[in-house]
Amino acid sequence: MSKNPRIRTITLEEHYATPAYMEGPGKDLNRISDFASMNPRIARLYSNLGGKLTDIAGGRIAEMDEAGIDMQVLSLTSPGTEQLPGEEAIKVARETNDALAKAIDRHPDRLAGFAAIPTIVPDKASEELERTVHEYRFKGALINGHCRGRYLDDSFFWPIFERAQDLNVPIYLHPTRPPQAVSQTYYTGNFPQQVAMQLQIAAWGWHIETGVHVIRIIAGGVFDKYPKLQLVIGHLGEGLPFMIQRLDQNLSKEMTKLERSSFSSYLRENVHYTFSGFNFLPTFLDLLLEVGVDRIMFSADHPYASMKEAREFLDHIPVTPADQEKIAHGNAERLFKF
Repeated sequence: MSKNPRIRTITLEEHYATPAYMEGPGKDLNRISDFASMNPRIARLYSNLGGKLTDIAGGRIAEMDEAGIDMQVLSLTSPGTEQLPGEEAIKVARETNDALAKAIDRHPDRLAGFAAIPTIVPDKASEELERTVHEYRFKGALINGHCRGRYLDDSFFWPIFERAQDLNVPIYLHPTRPPQAVSQTYYTGNFPQQVAMQLQIAAWGWHIETGVHVIRIIAGGVFDKYPKLQLVIGHLGEGLPFMIQRLDQNLSKEMTKLERSSFSSYLRENVHYTFSGFNFLPTFLDLLLEVGVDRIMFSADHPYASMKEAREFLDHIPVTPADQEKIAHGNAERLFKF
């Protein structure tokens, strides 16, 4: 597939921050360079990370133009609000959503948004989701993994799912670092600290953590309770497509007590999948074979991955022009009602 410069592109896992956020919940992001310096590829991408995150419009849009990206749907960068106490989470969510809305107002044809919500306070999170959808026309919410070790299969969080279903907007489930006990057990070993850190996050832990979280949400009955709810996950499925048939073999309806005939039906009917830096052809083909083209959407994972590389990958995936259009923009337009 050769490059089609006229194809419309919408990317969906694209991150921002405010200066106040970078001084508060996001302050540890400034330490990434300590580890990135040992990997030239990461060091190049993470150069001036804070500046790229807080540049919500000007330089970002110029980079979008250069890469051939028409629209980004922005979300507050990890760790988001999910590791904060309730009152602080409420404050950070509202302030960052208001800042994002102002940027979108200035560039409505180039930017859209996912709400940050105070997930740890579900009633307030539901209210903030509704406020941003109605006032700012945000496209849904992004949740950064577990909340201080509590996972979304816990019915405590289900008011958020109920509100999302009522509003007909998806929830994007984004990775976060595993709970400390998991990191200590799994990712501390006879190897350097830099390796341990990367295993906890981008090399492995983020993705396995998110895959486990989705499995918990399904097994916990969330989609039986809210059958129209849609999740979005990145990184070509966080390892789940590779395991989808194994899940069906070992998690029968008789065992799970779920309503549908197969565990995989939830992964094929209630979950959408984006690229977000996983520009890997074999992984893409596995996802395509397991879930079909209508569930796959484009993303770049800016500024943690290259917009140019993402667009180049999109331009050369071995699909028909019609399917390429679906992945580039059509599926997102349908799901998010652009």
